[in-house]
Amino acid sequence: MPVFSYTFKDATGGLQKGTAEAESEERLKQRFTEQGLEIVELQMIKKGTTQKARGFGKVKLKKLAVFCRQFSTMVDAGVSLVRCLDVLSRQTDDPKLKRILLDIGERVEGGESLSRSMQRHPRTFNNLFIGLIRAGEIGGVLEESLQRLSEFLEKDVALRRKVTSALTYPILVMVAAVAIVIFLVTWVVPQFANLFKDIGLKEEDFPAMTKFLLDLSYNLTKNGLTIAIVVVAIVIGYKLFVSTRFGRRTMDRVKLMVPVFGPLHHKVCMTRFSRTMGTLLSSGVPILQAMETVAGTVGNSIMADAVLDARARIREGDRIGDPLEASKMFPPMVVHMIGVGEESGSLDYMLAKIADFYESEVEATLSSLTAALEPLLIVFLGFVVGFIVIAMFMPLIKVIEKLSSGGGDDAGG
Repeated sequence: MPVFSYTFKDATGGLQKGTAEAESEERLKQRFTEQGLEIVELQMIKKGTTQKARGFGKVKLKKLAVFCRQFSTMVDAGVSLVRCLDVLSRQTDDPKLKRILLDIGERVEGGESLSRSMQRHPRTFNNLFIGLIRAGEIGGVLEESLQRLSEFLEKDVALRRKVTSALTYPILVMVAAVAIVIFLVTWVVPQFANLFKDIGLKEEDFPAMTKFLLDLSYNLTKNGLTIAIVVVAIVIGYKLFVSTRFGRRTMDRVKLMVPVFGPLHHKVCMTRFSRTMGTLLSSGVPILQAMETVAGTVGNSIMADAVLDARARIREGDRIGDPLEASKMFPPMVVHMIGVGEESGSLDYMLAKIADFYESEVEATLSSLTAALEPLLIVFLGFVVGFIVIAMFMPLIKVIEKLSSGGGDDAGG
């Protein structure tokens, strides 16, 4: 992370100098602005070193959850941080996590804080992770922060597993359907085409279904490479498009508007928002910092912008529920429960309740969606295969009818 040298005016108007790490100049200026301080001079004195850290790769959430739980247990038992990191690096079977823990252990032993050491590995430890660890260090309750992190990660992993398992069967059926159709169209249909040619059938004798299928087979077999290149180009173009801010916002808006899957995606985002926000607040993270972290983990840029807009309004003195309601992205029940939690001083508890509710809603939606998709996909696959079979046999039926009628006439003569 880059290191900046800064000069700012303190509350008395005097000039103070110092150095700090930050993702960018804008991020560091924002920190001082939130504290009511004015930066007079700002200069980068050291470039970021995150490229090396990124080389370690990304660790799976399940392994991070186990790491947090073990780390919390050892810290609670009074084991030093350096010793904990050394033991956990030896115990883990993940080579990426092992290298990361060894690197963090060396930095902590050299005097660097745990949160700052983890911050050098952004692909593994996100802003939520860093924020909770920093709050635990400041409040002297690192073991509680690690425990909350492990619980959060375990619930996040469970939610992802539910979504994945619910969509696995429909995806497999679709892949099988596409594979079967490609096989029939590129191998079986050409065999029938040759048969039609051998028995003297002309193209004008074919029904519309057969003509369509023969044309499709011809294009797939003769222009297969071109079609594959076009598909790859479309995929690459899509990835480049969503890598831009405009493209990402456009696709995230589409995700929320798609029938059936849009409400499911919204419920998943609401679960992440509530769970992340509640975990941060219960760990003692200030609400402005918590909302900034939540915006980066909610999973949808449209909802993230709504959270950041609400954060800006809260900084100006508004209540948290009002700007969320104005964004139209948060249902009235959520806004009402957040308002009650804010008034009663139990906002973290209310957010946990909201997260539990939406998690159960996601599970119910997935169950009903899976139950509806399975028969629909089977019917679709049967329709496609039936269409191909009927289209191929209709010309043969006509030939058989002509032969039968011809044979009957000959017998009569």
